[in-house]
Amino acid sequence: MAPPPRKAFPLRLDPALHAAIERSAAGDLRSVNAQVECLLREALARRGVKLDAPTPARRGRPPRDGADDA
Repeated sequence: MAPPPRKAFPLRLDPALHAAIERSAAGDLRSVNAQVECLLREALARRGVKLDAPTPARRGRPPRDGADDA
């Protein structure tokens, strides 16, 4: 089952803000995109906005089609 599609949109940031997010992302071992999403979720949670937990990306090798694992 594929995860739900993600919404892409352009985001214009002040270069100093982008640099700060890059540093924060590197410290948390995340991409800048994942860090922005995490920061937005934290900010919304502080405001009392409830969101479903994010669907984690599937990792590893996809299952083989039509083959038993026995």
